[in-house]
Amino acid sequence: MTPRSLFRFVLFLACAGLGIGGDEKPQATPQDSGTTIRLDVSRVNLLFTISDKKGRFVTDLGKDDLEIVENKKPQTITEFTAETNLPLRLGILIDTSNSIRDRFRFQQEAASAFINSVVRRGQDRAIVVSFDTAAELVADLTDDTKVLEAAVRGLRPGGGTALYDAIYFACKEKMMLDQPLYKFRRAMVVLSDGDDNQSRFTRDQALEMAQKADVVIYTISTNITRIPTDGDKIMKYFAAETGGQSFFPFKASELNQSFENIANELRHQYNVFYRPDPLKTDGLFHPIDVRVKGHKEFVVHARKGYYAPKS
Repeated sequence: MTPRSLFRFVLFLACAGLGIGGDEKPQATPQDSGTTIRLDVSRVNLLFTISDKKGRFVTDLGKDDLEIVENKKPQTITEFTAETNLPLRLGILIDTSNSIRDRFRFQQEAASAFINSVVRRGQDRAIVVSFDTAAELVADLTDDTKVLEAAVRGLRPGGGTALYDAIYFACKEKMMLDQPLYKFRRAMVVLSDGDDNQSRFTRDQALEMAQKADVVIYTISTNITRIPTDGDKIMKYFAAETGGQSFFPFKASELNQSFENIANELRHQYNVFYRPDPLKTDGLFHPIDVRVKGHKEFVVHARKGYYAPKS
């Protein structure tokens, strides 16, 4: 790494590692959006999954089966691995607003079961963030499933919905702490109806922070009307843009299956690196398209792009 690259990397760590100490419960504030986060991108890392049209994972592909296109130009893959055991950095965001009161107890049960089945002691770490009128950290990054489960079971519904604030806060203040980013699988599970009515950050600000933190967002809708809502569209948007998936369990009993599907996907991913050609330091978002050669029927779940450093 060159001295200039090292400086940028250290600057990134300084910006990304802004933790909150003391007994005060941290909340996101609009003033935080002025923080500039820079990363020296000499190569781009992509973690993604591939499935067939029936939703079954495709796990036997090689480097030559894939094509990566950035800004309409094919890129050269420099490293490729089929990852199944990367350490997880997991964010569990639970809507505690009045709108989800009817299914709240079952959500707690399903989320607790998910935590116990996914988080591995000594390897994975997770946080629990609740959000109604504001986002609140109820369990900091830990591998202790008992702490995480107690945090989930201690939640109580009431208030509005600050979904965007919760995503922004969790990504910026917690999900980026362990470096380098590519050493971990960073994922967020959001249970909500997607009907934000309290956030001070915007939807696009929340998405940008998730993309900078390389967080894959999985959304589980609490809408049980079977009629798609604007909130459902927002949940789909976050999942699609970050390479995750959206789940719409119409019955409470289907929540467990949604969590199980997410757990399976977290263990079946491909990991690739490539050096952007041309390499730009414009601070802009660069779209990426991952394709499987000769298999249009395969579905790739990957983030839509990355933010380049700004020189």
